[in-house]
Amino acid sequence: MVKILTSGTKISLRGLSVVSDKTVWVSGSSGTVGFTLDGGINWHWINVNGFEKSDFRDIEAFDDSTAIIMAVDKPAYILKTSDAGKSWRTVYSNFEKGMFLDAMDFNKNNGVVIGDPIDGKFFVATTKDAGETWLDIPFAQRPKADSGEACFASSGTNVRLPTNNKPVFISGGVSSHFYLDKKKIFLPILQGKESTGANSIAYKNKKMFVAVGGNFNAKNDRERNCFVTYNAGKTWSAPVISPFGYRSCIEFIKQNTWITCGLNGIDISLNNCKEFKSISTEGFHVCRKSPTANIVYFAGSNGRVGSYKL
Repeated sequence: MVKILTSGTKISLRGLSVVSDKTVWVSGSSGTVGFTLDGGINWHWINVNGFEKSDFRDIEAFDDSTAIIMAVDKPAYILKTSDAGKSWRTVYSNFEKGMFLDAMDFNKNNGVVIGDPIDGKFFVATTKDAGETWLDIPFAQRPKADSGEACFASSGTNVRLPTNNKPVFISGGVSSHFYLDKKKIFLPILQGKESTGANSIAYKNKKMFVAVGGNFNAKNDRERNCFVTYNAGKTWSAPVISPFGYRSCIEFIKQNTWITCGLNGIDISLNNCKEFKSISTEGFHVCRKSPTANIVYFAGSNGRVGSYKL
């Protein structure tokens, strides 16, 4: 059963980072950041000074006091705190026209942030010092986007950074692709409209990846909303029983267990995404597991945060 830990505000939470079973950070609209140190019993809420109108669509936390937040646009900022949100430093800013950051991911001190295409190529920047400094990938080396192709800043999970530190990401919109080791691979997920495509990618190992999405304007539509590859993108297959609607996030938990969430609920697969079953009709934007994989946290609209014990 999914337990609601907090709710009741007008804040949309799309950033979620789980440090431990007890320590969880969230971020979202109106310059909001929150964290709990006791598994959601008590929450500490922050409106970042000077960024009250920013939408922090992703957060990556390192411990009880250190976290990085990403403000998507107008302009794009990445901020870092080392004192549990009492103060924030701007570690990256970009005023370029058309800049819109979508998601970050970290593997220890190595990190990557991805943004929507500018002049036909996806924006990418990387860090090697836990987000203290960032380096823009030169324009010539950035992945090329199709017309009408972009990324969705729906859950902070359309990019992942595996242990080899080579970013993997997915796109959506008029066309949808899987980007792996400079390879651009067609995704058979629902596409063709601005509201369709892949929203999230997760992986079990270097061969198995799962992408979810659909049409965020049709939350109950199950058409081509999940695809799995067992050979690093060479071929893709749909589950026998797909998730029960549009899904904005997918997370590998452990062994053969995966969890995905969207606007109309949460689904679990216990057999490597061959079949999904619904475990809740509570809608959330993002789900992330704890390092022990004993608990999964969720965040969504109306300031809602939930948890599910495995």
